[in-house]
Amino acid sequence: MNLAHELKTGITQLGVDVTSDQQVKLLEYLALLYKWNGVYNLTAIRQPEIMVSTHILDSLSVLPYLWPKRWLDVGCGGGLPGIVLAVMKPEWSFTLLDSNSKKTGFVQQAVIELGLHNIEVRCERVEHLQTQQKFDGIISRAFAELTDFVTLTSHLLAENGRWAAMKGIPKQELSRLPTGVRVEKVITLQVPKLEAARSLVVLRVEK
Repeated sequence: MNLAHELKTGITQLGVDVTSDQQVKLLEYLALLYKWNGVYNLTAIRQPEIMVSTHILDSLSVLPYLWPKRWLDVGCGGGLPGIVLAVMKPEWSFTLLDSNSKKTGFVQQAVIELGLHNIEVRCERVEHLQTQQKFDGIISRAFAELTDFVTLTSHLLAENGRWAAMKGIPKQELSRLPTGVRVEKVITLQVPKLEAARSLVVLRVEK
């Protein structure tokens, strides 16, 4: 299986602009994820060709709908979507947070090996995280139900910031949102070779 071809084909189908240098970096990250997965149990997916669609293309699919400039990736696990987004947007800054020290250890190593200077890695529970500068965007891929996601992270959101939650079909979760949080939009995503339904839910504080 030619992973470079698989990635390039998927990128073309997504219609996202990715330079050849960025594609190389994404493949280097994929190689690290595959290599260390056996030791750190970073993902349940073991086959690199499935990682291309399930992890890399899935993370890239949200890119056209995001905004500058300071981002928090909550429950980043092995670095998704944060590392992929940081490769694509070197002018933005990303804080990758997870309470699992094995996973943040891997992410820190990956950041060093990939030469990414726009990522800070933090190992702690999100409700305990304190930061001087709040975030324009808070994203999660597999962190929690929407209500928990917004409740646990609201102290970290900048005044005009928004949440971006990567989900399947979130209809039931949307009906349980807390008072004071409104849905800005729900975007249906088409991820190449991914049969599962995917969507991006953008939320903001009700003014």
